[in-house]
Amino acid sequence: MATKKAAPKKKNQNDVSRHIKTFWKIFAGFILLIILFFLFASWGVFGSLPDETSLENPEKNLATEIISSDGKTIGKFYKENRTPVPFDSLPDHLVNALIATEDARFYDHSGIDGRGTIRAVAFLGTRGGASTITQQLAKLFFTDQRASNKLERVVQKVKEWIIATRLERRYTKEEIITMYFNEYDFLNQAVGIESAAHIYFDKPPAQLTTAEAAMLVGMFKNSSLFNPNRRPEMVRERRNVVLSQMEKYDYISEKVMDSLQALPLGIKFTPQGHDEGSATYFREYARNFMEDWIKEHPKPDGSEYNIYQDGLKVYVTIDSKMQEYAEAAVKKHMAHLQEAFDEQNKKNKTAPFRDISEEETASILNSAMRKSDRWREMKKEGKDEAEIIKSFKKKVPMRVFSWKGDIDTVMTPMDSIRYHKSFLQAAMMSMTPQTGEVKAWVGGIDYKHYKYDMVKKGRRQIGSTFKPFVYATAIDQMHMSPCDTLPNTIYTIPAGKYGLQQPWTPKNSGGSYGGMVNLKYALANSINTITARLIDRVGPEPVIDLVKKMGVDTENMPAVPSIALGTPDVSVYEMVGAYSTFANEGVYVEPIMIQRIEDKNGTVLYQNVPKTKDVISNETAYVTVSLMEGVTQSGSGARLRGTWAVNSPIYKNAVTGYPYDFKNPIAGKTGTTQNNSDGWFMGMVPNLVTGVWVGGDDRAIHFGSTAYGQGATMALPIWGIYMKSCYADKDLDVSTGNFKRPANLSIETDCSKWREGNPDVEKIPDEFGI
Repeated sequence: MATKKAAPKKKNQNDVSRHIKTFWKIFAGFILLIILFFLFASWGVFGSLPDETSLENPEKNLATEIISSDGKTIGKFYKENRTPVPFDSLPDHLVNALIATEDARFYDHSGIDGRGTIRAVAFLGTRGGASTITQQLAKLFFTDQRASNKLERVVQKVKEWIIATRLERRYTKEEIITMYFNEYDFLNQAVGIESAAHIYFDKPPAQLTTAEAAMLVGMFKNSSLFNPNRRPEMVRERRNVVLSQMEKYDYISEKVMDSLQALPLGIKFTPQGHDEGSATYFREYARNFMEDWIKEHPKPDGSEYNIYQDGLKVYVTIDSKMQEYAEAAVKKHMAHLQEAFDEQNKKNKTAPFRDISEEETASILNSAMRKSDRWREMKKEGKDEAEIIKSFKKKVPMRVFSWKGDIDTVMTPMDSIRYHKSFLQAAMMSMTPQTGEVKAWVGGIDYKHYKYDMVKKGRRQIGSTFKPFVYATAIDQMHMSPCDTLPNTIYTIPAGKYGLQQPWTPKNSGGSYGGMVNLKYALANSINTITARLIDRVGPEPVIDLVKKMGVDTENMPAVPSIALGTPDVSVYEMVGAYSTFANEGVYVEPIMIQRIEDKNGTVLYQNVPKTKDVISNETAYVTVSLMEGVTQSGSGARLRGTWAVNSPIYKNAVTGYPYDFKNPIAGKTGTTQNNSDGWFMGMVPNLVTGVWVGGDDRAIHFGSTAYGQGATMALPIWGIYMKSCYADKDLDVSTGNFKRPANLSIETDCSKWREGNPDVEKIPDEFGI
């Protein structure tokens, strides 16, 4: 007999109610636990959070900028190469690219994107993360490194949420976006959008195109992975993803997106390392100036400014365009001159040295070895001298300088010393004589390989460029005129006079003597016998006093007649300052390079006050300038005009920019030292004085003939190329007019009357009698 199936038991309503209550209790407990977790985190239980001061001033490690007189940043000192920019310097398409890619609801949340967080939790991050721009900013500012385990990562994430909400309460959306762009590290020493725009595209952020902006925004995902220098194709793909996001959120049309995605990256990599870029030697001067300045000018709280972190702005007198023209002129001429130097050394067994013994050569190289960075570093490591010397004879991989670009090679460190000494060096400085503002500064041919600054640190014999000081002293003391004549004959200053141990009888270059010549002709042609007569009339001491007043260090300058021919060692910096006194009507203005210093908020911390000194009368200055105009009219500087030097071994190659064909008034003086070791040219127009020196790293490095080794061949072309560029740039307003003539000029400078009846008139060109 079949049994009846039992009916199922009905659920007890009380059980259901109990389960529901239990669920809500657990849920409430879970919510309470989360709230407590957040509260504990905000109270610092899981580690400290940034205080109010940190939130108020989150930016850190701001680079010090060197800003040129025309408003360009020409260099930075930094621990991190970061220079903040304001929101209004960020183009709309850059901001739109960031929002479309990183945080589409940025303007709708208060630091935490609820929808994004739920999505990330629900799909375990497979459909995108939940980090808002504000959270990412919090991470950049206040998270040192990613936590190593999941629990720590959760705590870290909670902290970032808390910081993000606090940032949102304290800052506007625009300020948060600006800080994010200013903080992110784009690699290759590009920290912040300002550095990134300059380093990757050589332009400020405001000039970035939509495609360029998209590339930089694409790097926010992972700049180490999306590095344009290492993975350009991957970076291009990432850029195109950003452009797709911009199209998705209607910031650009589909047509625009397609056209931009087809473009190449267009990278113009412009590194901003301390060895690269413009005005490298000047920037090192500025660094030394700043390091000295901060020691004497503490902050209001007594602490010391940090030039690598405090975001100072150093406004300098350098003009970025003139600096560019100066560096280009040095490079153009020196690369060409080096070819001639190398050609002459092919048969020189002691190259690059001349006229010295093997023992002297070894002494020069050993001295350079002991002054090298390699020697210094090995000494620090505790290596003994025998071990260090041995290492200099062992071949190692290295990178060496060449005018066509650095060369990777293998050679011994000692051979590399000799190799680098084979390159001729150059230095140049350009200055406005009325204000003392230095407009261009080139301390050598390549800062990366030749750190020594020959503008201010280097001192070399100045040859005939010293003669105008002798002439100026004679004009000042004896009221002499450019038209006054002296005999061009052998002249001796006897032993005993001026402390001479033996008679001094200088000879003229080329051995030409005879007749009477006027001072203008004598200076233009650098006639030594006339200069000897003049210094004998005025004495060495007054000449030394004059150059000292003009800013030349005379501590080691002997008061002997031979200084008249340029035996003293003087720097380019001093020579330009001294010559500027002539162009500035007899008033010496100390060269200035740093105009003012500001802190990151724009408060002026330092303002330069020009230092001036009346040295000679405006009449003496004008007459001396008139004398030096003769140098470029028909003397050793005449190749600045016409085609006087068309057959010169250097000038006949078009790379020098010759003929310069200047028509305007130019005063100047060439200088060549014994054995052609140093070549100089000092050139002046009314509002710009420029000095150029060219020579070897050692005096034993020089050309074998005066045709190549004279200042008119080694140094003058740099001045010519530079000035042609300056004149072509009308924005610079470099003068083409006359030097200012004193109202009551009492010294005759028009020598046309002197020519009448002079028996030697035929020996002197018309230029010196008009």
